Amino acid sequence: MATRRLIGMLMAVACVAALTFASRTAARPQQTKPSSPGRAIAQVNDGESAARTNFLGDAACRGCHQEIGDTYARTGHHLTSQLPTKDSILGKFTDGANILRTSDPDLHFRMDEKESGFYETAVFWQPPDEKTRTERIDIVTGSGEKGQTYLYWKGNQLFQLPVSYWSELKGWTNSPGYTDGIANFDRPIVPECLQCHATYFESLPSENAENYYRKTDFVLGISCERCHGPGREHAENERLNPTAVFSGTHSIVNPASLPRDRQIEVCAQCHGGIGQLIVPAFSYVPGQQLDNYFRLPHPNADARVDVHGNQVALTQKSRCYQNSQMTCTTCHDVHAPERAAASYSAKCLQCHKDRECGEFAKLGAKIRENCIDCHMPLQDSDLIVADLKGKQIKARIRNHWVKVYATGQNP
Repeated sequence: MATRRLIGMLMAVACVAALTFASRTAARPQQTKPSSPGRAIAQVNDGESAARTNFLGDAACRGCHQEIGDTYARTGHHLTSQLPTKDSILGKFTDGANILRTSDPDLHFRMDEKESGFYETAVFWQPPDEKTRTERIDIVTGSGEKGQTYLYWKGNQLFQLPVSYWSELKGWTNSPGYTDGIANFDRPIVPECLQCHATYFESLPSENAENYYRKTDFVLGISCERCHGPGREHAENERLNPTAVFSGTHSIVNPASLPRDRQIEVCAQCHGGIGQLIVPAFSYVPGQQLDNYFRLPHPNADARVDVHGNQVALTQKSRCYQNSQMTCTTCHDVHAPERAAASYSAKCLQCHKDRECGEFAKLGAKIRENCIDCHMPLQDSDLIVADLKGKQIKARIRNHWVKVYATGQNP
């Protein structure tokens, strides 16, 4: 997996570098206790830390935008990180279904549900020499469309757990990038990972590692203000002058009213590939120039672009993008859950005629039902890869380079 981004499977995101250790030299069992204050803030998602006083949280937005708030709450963006519950964790904890066997007969994982929470346990060797290491699932990452991965607190440090859930397999699997037969609890979750799976985490200074955070100052899920900017001034002006029409500094950022490049950058902050932060995470404000905050890769026309995490770059390579003023929201309604891929064909037919397609002679009007699987095929990601029982399992991601694909490139 690529360094310094959380798995996107799920997501959408690449993993940080693994710091592995052999199962036979694993640490003694440990358990982490929940941080009630941090969990409360994350759960209500209703305002942020004192350092971000201009941010109000989604509850303030829903006061006036209830319908949009209700539909947005069901989107993959909003659900990309959550607290652990029976509903938010997709994996099963029932006997038998809660076991992940590995290629090492002396190592398996067990997932447990207890009154105190949900846990992953690595079980080493065989009775009577059996040893275990247990960590609590503190954060669920990933909407579940492709899968989920799980994080745990160790003091103020945040780490990824070794077992994830893979939706296509409908079961537990080794976390992407983890070697089968190894129990690795030491993969740090750095700020670049979190900023595409959460609204805010406050980092703590440390000379030794980047994965230190204040456990009372984090907000899970992608909030309204990640795309619209801080809402305090907008909300206060609406409260004082509910019938007025505001503009300029009194208006919330509406990405649709931004210049095209700035619109695209709102999405590119997470869908633009693996880049480099040049300011602290969570600093970017919609409407500002993204490369002042984050340096994205800029592949040339001949560069190979992996289908995970580079949706913006792939779209920009498309003739559809180059010959129009389309943006991401031309096709995607970010306030509502994603629809079936084939339904986006109606967007294609606003510019293209079905009779112009080379397959029209064979398929006739039926071709109107699904432009997407031919011209934006699902392809294997080289970044979201799980190692399970000696086999590599790759997530299949929608390629956003819209073009005519040669025979054999389509699924």
